[in-house]
Amino acid sequence: RRTKVCPKSAAEQEMAALDQLNARLLARGEPAYPPLLAHIEDPPPLLYVTGNGHLLERDAVAVVGARNASLNGRRFARKLSGDLGRGGLVVVSGLARGIDASAHDGALETGTVAVLAGGIDVVYPKENAGLHDQIKERGVMISETKPGTVPLGRHFPRRNRLISGMALGVVVVEATPRSGSLITARMGLEQGREVFAVPGSPLDPRAKGTNELIRSGALLIESADDVLDAVKSMVPRPLHEDETVDFAASPPEPADQGALTATRPEIVECLGPTPVSVDEIIRNCQFSLAVVSTVLLELELAGRLERQPGNQVSLIN
Repeated sequence: RRTKVCPKSAAEQEMAALDQLNARLLARGEPAYPPLLAHIEDPPPLLYVTGNGHLLERDAVAVVGARNASLNGRRFARKLSGDLGRGGLVVVSGLARGIDASAHDGALETGTVAVLAGGIDVVYPKENAGLHDQIKERGVMISETKPGTVPLGRHFPRRNRLISGMALGVVVVEATPRSGSLITARMGLEQGREVFAVPGSPLDPRAKGTNELIRSGALLIESADDVLDAVKSMVPRPLHEDETVDFAASPPEPADQGALTATRPEIVECLGPTPVSVDEIIRNCQFSLAVVSTVLLELELAGRLERQPGNQVSLIN
């Protein structure tokens, strides 16, 4: 289709709407743009952001799962997210009902990112209205669709690629075989992210998708520690020198004059016109490095010694 240029009036209207929402546009290339998301195959050129934008710069893990989640699944997602937050990670999810909502709820204190399929001002589903307001105040919400956009079915797969794209890994708590959470996991694999899955009862259809992920190679997890241990190696460490390491060499002990007088003839006797290794002189004479080096330096300054490649020396006739 032909490209349609946005008229200036529409752009000004959109910017005014963002001001009213206390939101802003974040462009790819700006320092606050999620670093991992910038390197996926099709990163959004612009993100609509509201809330505490600094959270987008921190290391994150996605926690997703079934909308019709079990009580145990929601309880586990809430605890897992809280523990991940206390471990230093931001929790990313899609603000859907079920596992997503529980994940956001558990990470409100430590930092959570809600990735929306519609506009950042559109509450979906309606039952998450209270959580929507809390995340806007204590976390951060992002979307690649303009304010006022009502989410449609085609928006959710594109939303899912953002969830996995900005995270180090994707944790799936519960999922049926046709769950959108499995789409998020697949996209995570395509983006080079680690995929984690929580095992469940084979009698529960909501665990069939996660058990299948484990059979396919996803990492089985039972606690936040399993996730933290796995992502530890993915987080780049700043290059620095340990302040306790002292690279300064201690100055050599000066050679004793009496020792020089006693050892000089024996060292000279080891030398000849044929090059010999300094290490060999030290081994044969059993003198210290300081003494041998001082005698050799005296001979060199007197024009009687020549240095050869390979730390070898020879007398000049």
